[in-house]
Amino acid sequence: MLDLRWRSIQTQRNSLAALHSACEKAGYTFTQTDTPGGDCTLYSLNSLTAPSYLDEIQNAPCITIIGGPHATACYHELTDIADYVIVGEGEYTLPLLLHALETNSPVPPGVATKNGYTPATTSVYLNAYPCFTKMKGYIEITRGCPYQCGYCQTPSLFGREMRHRSVDAIAECLQYVHDLRFVTPNALAYGSTDKTPRYEKIELLLKTLTADTKKHAYFGTFPGEVRPEYITEHALELILKYSSGNKIHFGAQSGSDHILQKIHRGHTVSDIYHALDLCKQYDIVPIVDLIVGLPGESESDQKETVTLAKDIIRQGKVHAHLFLPLPGTRFSHETSGHIFPETNKVFGSLALAKKLTGSWNRKAP
Repeated sequence: MLDLRWRSIQTQRNSLAALHSACEKAGYTFTQTDTPGGDCTLYSLNSLTAPSYLDEIQNAPCITIIGGPHATACYHELTDIADYVIVGEGEYTLPLLLHALETNSPVPPGVATKNGYTPATTSVYLNAYPCFTKMKGYIEITRGCPYQCGYCQTPSLFGREMRHRSVDAIAECLQYVHDLRFVTPNALAYGSTDKTPRYEKIELLLKTLTADTKKHAYFGTFPGEVRPEYITEHALELILKYSSGNKIHFGAQSGSDHILQKIHRGHTVSDIYHALDLCKQYDIVPIVDLIVGLPGESESDQKETVTLAKDIIRQGKVHAHLFLPLPGTRFSHETSGHIFPETNKVFGSLALAKKLTGSWNRKAP
């Protein structure tokens, strides 16, 4: 049996939980480590964490396997650094690769090496794999996104067709956790096959998961936020009825219709304000994501986003980000735009007042 280690990286804990359960199902287990070792060490990297680990991987005294968003987007750059690079979803491919290593068999599709790459022949059927078992994580209910936001890796990683775990498969996770938090590009799209909410499917999910009153479901909050145009009276009534807490987390991204259109966000500023009005009506606290420094953003556009932030904090909080170009996205070759003095001044003041969090003034790596 291979001595398998998983390199501990705080931001990739959910990947650890998901892949450990998939490998466990195939008869493989691994332990967490702070240094590479054993027969093989596994890494899951996103594009922000990757630079910190590449030297370590290249000099590791063992077989190295890289997966995660950065590996999928940049596999051609990593095959000289790691022995094996998993491109795309790992639940199906990783156990096949481990079996190949154990039996000295050919590298399976979906794995890139110095010798080349053959794409995987299938996407993951989510119901075939538990979200987690012994190593707990968040409950992933959906993969894929039908929208085309220029800054987002999700469609290129998981496709534009949504795949949902069934209610029964999700309910199997209840034995491991009491607080239920969900991974999904848009919690209010659960069960949908297009861009139309399926409230009956959402209600069935929440009703099932909260039948045990000892379970607390946090639906529509991090890490499973929603889109503003999905915030309706019906949606908020479901959240109030079944979800714990009184918060909802949604992505607005910009206060400028010009920028929303340029980034292919798929909603308008009017949709954002309508969502805020409904949150106020239902006494739900909105936590709203905003991005500054987006490609093509003018000072006037950024001022509109600052105005939106001031309006949000009258009833909720802002989570602000600096645009960072991510590999595999339409904006991968763009650069972070300028953060104007007024933006820094207002955001800094809101942060001191504990009305705003995030990293809007961080320099791009």
